[in-house]
Amino acid sequence: MEKNFNWDAVGFFENLTAENRLAQKEQFTFCRVSGLDGFEEMLDNMQSSTAFVAVSDIAQGFTELNNTPRTRRVKTVFFAMRHKIDDMTARQECMEIMRELFRQFMSRLILERTRLEQNCIYLDPRISFNEIDRYFFSGCACCYFQVAVDVFTDLRLNSEEWNQ
Repeated sequence: MEKNFNWDAVGFFENLTAENRLAQKEQFTFCRVSGLDGFEEMLDNMQSSTAFVAVSDIAQGFTELNNTPRTRRVKTVFFAMRHKIDDMTARQECMEIMRELFRQFMSRLILERTRLEQNCIYLDPRISFNEIDRYFFSGCACCYFQVAVDVFTDLRLNSEEWNQ
């Protein structure tokens, strides 16, 4: 048995961004970020892009010690769209586009979920979608969702990993 299985969430959402017609029409740029404080790649692209899908390369989670040990990792995906500052109509239009993009991404995630379960990787069926109610960046509407993934973790003691 393989020691641990993993899911490349960053690669999955990068591919969705490249393949999705709405994301392409609205010119969403894919970026990797490191949580809320690490948006360097997105900020670097702000001059040339107005819409972003950003996946955090860090994960929150825990390991559960039971008969079928597993590790839960929670990945965060951000959507952001720039609009004219103080234009609430434009902001609302951005939010509607991002809500629809979320729906379309979820339609593909359902298929991915089935594929992952064949490798003992389980997506939590409840995926939270949160809209940030103030400007994320000046003139930028933003929302995010989180995907929790449970993966088998081999916790059998291996004496070759230890001295003595």
